[in-house]
Amino acid sequence: MDAEKKLDNVGIAEIKKYINNRYPFLLIDGAYEIVPGVSSKGYKNVTVNENFFQGHFPDDPLMPGMLQIESLFQMLSLTVLTVKGNEGKSLRINFADKIRLKTRVLPGSRLDIDTELTEWDGMKGRGTAKGMIDDKEACSAEFLFELVEE
Repeated sequence: MDAEKKLDNVGIAEIKKYINNRYPFLLIDGAYEIVPGVSSKGYKNVTVNENFFQGHFPDDPLMPGMLQIESLFQMLSLTVLTVKGNEGKSLRINFADKIRLKTRVLPGSRLDIDTELTEWDGMKGRGTAKGMIDDKEACSAEFLFELVEE
């Protein structure tokens, strides 16, 4: 797939044009760079006000690992959903592999996310994603996914 025009400094309002998730399940806050069909880089600001901290865990808040992985996948989704013709569609995970949860993601953290689309046939694909906190790897995963129209 030929790379389309790169998008820089994409805020939450524009992200919502591409990703159908909404609060409390929109788990990314911005993108530094999106190269449609190639890669995306962005972040999730983790604040103590997140609803999941009420129960995970009240005295020792920690972002649940599967929500970390969902954040990674949402950033990867921007790589595909910003490709011309994919607007208004969604990606669904078929398989997540090589999941690594290496560092606790705590309130006040900024999870910087870097993704790459490694395979794409127009409907199904594969990609990798990594989340970093202060230049230290916090989480990573590989995904198989498919494009769906809603």
